[in-house]
Amino acid sequence: MTAPDHSNRPVFAAILGIALFAAMDAVMKGGALAIGAYSAFLLRCLIGTALVAPIWWWRTRKFPRGRTLRIHLVRGTVISFMGWSFFAALIRLPLAEAIAISFIAPLIALYLARLLLNEIIKPRAIVGTLMGLAGVLVIVGGRVGTQQLDSEAATGIGLVLMSAVLFAWNLILQRQQAMVSSPLEASTFQNGVVTLVLGLGSPFLLVLPDRETWGLLALGSVLAILAAMLFIWAYARSETQRLVPIEYTGFLWAALFGWIYFAEPIQPITVAGAGLIVIGCWTASRRRTEQTAL
Repeated sequence: MTAPDHSNRPVFAAILGIALFAAMDAVMKGGALAIGAYSAFLLRCLIGTALVAPIWWWRTRKFPRGRTLRIHLVRGTVISFMGWSFFAALIRLPLAEAIAISFIAPLIALYLARLLLNEIIKPRAIVGTLMGLAGVLVIVGGRVGTQQLDSEAATGIGLVLMSAVLFAWNLILQRQQAMVSSPLEASTFQNGVVTLVLGLGSPFLLVLPDRETWGLLALGSVLAILAAMLFIWAYARSETQRLVPIEYTGFLWAALFGWIYFAEPIQPITVAGAGLIVIGCWTASRRRTEQTAL
């Protein structure tokens, strides 16, 4: 087990990881618009496996077993559907809007921790949850008030919420994985398991990209690997409760990349809704004692 690092290095690593993930989301939105969310995510993970697996095997020559392997398999399966649903939502929603709605994941994680880790849900967590839900309703209501909430947008919102539930579970698994695995191993199995799980549908669903889209997917793979390794490194050295709030910087990066690459304007109502969700998460998590299983 890695010794805790009380310096700011894990925090800075997590901030950089969030920035790289936001850049990857922008790149993957371009890929998903070209060939669909399923094919873009599957091929990105296939490329990622080809890039990182040989390096991991060359350095370790040891295949994980027992509990470690189980965590790899469970987290990879969760990420398979988490990633697909999120990238499918990006086709239908602005990048910043999708990220803002996904911020409700840490609140969902509190209730999953109750189910999976038998933690007690405190009153402030319930208050925070209500504020977070209010933030989501503000964003959805703002879209209804200023834009037409067509079936595509409604589907996108539903997909983001589905991804947020899975991302909440992923937050718990990520800390567990970080305590038993190196960043290289975690990245290898994350990409590899997703490739195997989603690959089951490839005979029926896979769309092959053109050369330009291959380049986007390769860039997305590199960004995802670097970001994942930074997160595993950070979560192995600091508590989840210290690092989870850093997820909210993703809204700023998403707004920037969405504006630069897709000319997506930022609606004030989206900023207001994101603010409510962030405040709700802060209310729910402040002064919490360290979680033994995280």
